[in-house]
Amino acid sequence: MMNILVTGAKGFVGKNLCASLKNIRDNKDRTRQGLSIGEVFEYDIDTDPSLLDEYCAKADFVFHLAGVNRPDNPDEFMKGNFGFTGTLLDTLKAYSNTCPVMLSSSIQATCIGRYDSEYGRSKKAGEDLVFDYGKETGAKVLVYRFPNLFGKWCRPNYNSAVATFCNNMANDLPITVSDRNVQLELLYIDDLVTEMLDALEGKEHRCEFDGINTVLCNNGKYCAAPTTHKVTLGEIVDLLDTFRLQPTTLVMPEIPHNSFAKKLYSTYLSYLPKEKISFTPKMNVDDRGSFTELLKTEKCGQFSVNISKPGITKGQHWHHTKWEFFIVVSGHGLIQLRKIDTDEVIEFEVSGDKIEAIHMLPGYTHNIINLSEDENLVTLMWANEQFDPEHPDTFGEAVE
Repeated sequence: MMNILVTGAKGFVGKNLCASLKNIRDNKDRTRQGLSIGEVFEYDIDTDPSLLDEYCAKADFVFHLAGVNRPDNPDEFMKGNFGFTGTLLDTLKAYSNTCPVMLSSSIQATCIGRYDSEYGRSKKAGEDLVFDYGKETGAKVLVYRFPNLFGKWCRPNYNSAVATFCNNMANDLPITVSDRNVQLELLYIDDLVTEMLDALEGKEHRCEFDGINTVLCNNGKYCAAPTTHKVTLGEIVDLLDTFRLQPTTLVMPEIPHNSFAKKLYSTYLSYLPKEKISFTPKMNVDDRGSFTELLKTEKCGQFSVNISKPGITKGQHWHHTKWEFFIVVSGHGLIQLRKIDTDEVIEFEVSGDKIEAIHMLPGYTHNIINLSEDENLVTLMWANEQFDPEHPDTFGEAVE
């Protein structure tokens, strides 16, 4: 079993990494069968300094995430990003521990253009110290220059524009965008943690830098997470606005697998206050029961829920092009379909005890009947298009 030391364990990256390490340790994450985690040593600014000796003596891998981002005094950049790194490495040397060391640096360590700052220089000094340590001791070192990071648990109004935008949008606070065309390179926290776990298994991705641009290569001096996203501030704000309006519009934007939109939406949701975690769609209620639109998609139709009271028949209409799925999830009912201009009726007896999806075919008039005398019939419905009141494609006609 590997003992893991994480410095900066209470920070944004540290919290996410430690949560993943503990999931593996506790056999909650079965995607990392090759990893066996023993103890996870969490070290942060409020940790008893004497514990650093114990942790450095026992560690089989070190994730050095501790650093200073926004000190009151610029001199603290060097103390936090260089000084403590030296203390950590000296402690490892004192116990002759040459386990791998991962360093979280920053793209600002390139010290190019707007990155030529006290912060960037302190990060570069920390990098040099770690590389020299690797040469001196033979320990494997992995230096990552992070671009802008985002994801759950990131602190707003600190050093992440995405965290600030998400927090403010979720809490109805104003945001300021001076230039919508400014482009950011963004690394999602789950992609970063995946890379860190890969590094723990000796499968890190290597790179070099062409100025501030990451160039993946097999034998690079540096390491990098292979998946980042380049987006403008305007694109970020526009996406967040659609997320904010979703409970009102019911429209879910496209969120393809591994897309920036998917990751940003997850991040946005993590900042919702309690009163926004739930929302109430409009229920269309009458003597027969109710019909409620639940969710609309940009390209794949909409989801609704229909509740029919005992003995009630609903539907009795057909569509030219629209098609639907009816899925009864509670109660006992009968679905009937009849092709227009024919007499043959196709019937499906349905029940919440046996979930099945029934096609409502184009050109077939259809209905749904609640056969129960005392229980509501609850049906989840999917239509291949959003309902358009200007072109409803719905024509009344009884099945029988």
